[in-house]
Amino acid sequence: MVRIVAAQNILKANDQIASMNRSRFAALSLLVVNVMGSPGSGKTTLLESIAAQCANRLRVGVIEGDLAGSVDAERLEKLGLPTVQINTQGACHLDASMIATACESLPLEKLDLLFIENVGNLVCPASFDLGEDLRLLVLSVPEGDDKLVKYPVIFQVADVLVVTKADLCGFVSFDVERIRKDFARIQPTAALFETAATRNQGIEPLVDWLAEKYREKQVLRRCE
Repeated sequence: MVRIVAAQNILKANDQIASMNRSRFAALSLLVVNVMGSPGSGKTTLLESIAAQCANRLRVGVIEGDLAGSVDAERLEKLGLPTVQINTQGACHLDASMIATACESLPLEKLDLLFIENVGNLVCPASFDLGEDLRLLVLSVPEGDDKLVKYPVIFQVADVLVVTKADLCGFVSFDVERIRKDFARIQPTAALFETAATRNQGIEPLVDWLAEKYREKQVLRRCE
């Protein structure tokens, strides 16, 4: 007899572990950011720039998710960041169980900010709660300005949209105002930043925003 496992049951099990992750992070006042975006959108380069700006402000750690390899994790580890690589062996997203396991290899009590760089994908990561506080979605200029129309779900769950490689706007067809209007329509309370990480443009305002979110979590914990 063929057994059918409903996707709803899989997500429910994931959400239970995500809830445990969230409680663990809250107890440490650790701000956790799920970084999502397409392959090649500039997620790792953005994290490198953010980490440099955070050097004297926030203690940063990273969980790197990829189907295979450890190229990105090695880049971040060279910056002195506590880093753990997750290889999904074909899975198109990270899940809460993977995060729980990876956290066992991180000094969470010595961190203020934990980035989870999800597998490059504009579909699957949107459905899986990892226990994070924020979802940061990366959209690079070369990808085009029609992605909000084609992949609305992942934009709807984003707390902040970071447009990367903004220095290429004059070389490819990309309407930033269209992005702003479309994003404001589907996520009116979310933030949006334009960056060019290789030129260190727009990174400081983004780090200021993250630092404020970290302070808010500190206040919330003290009030509980």
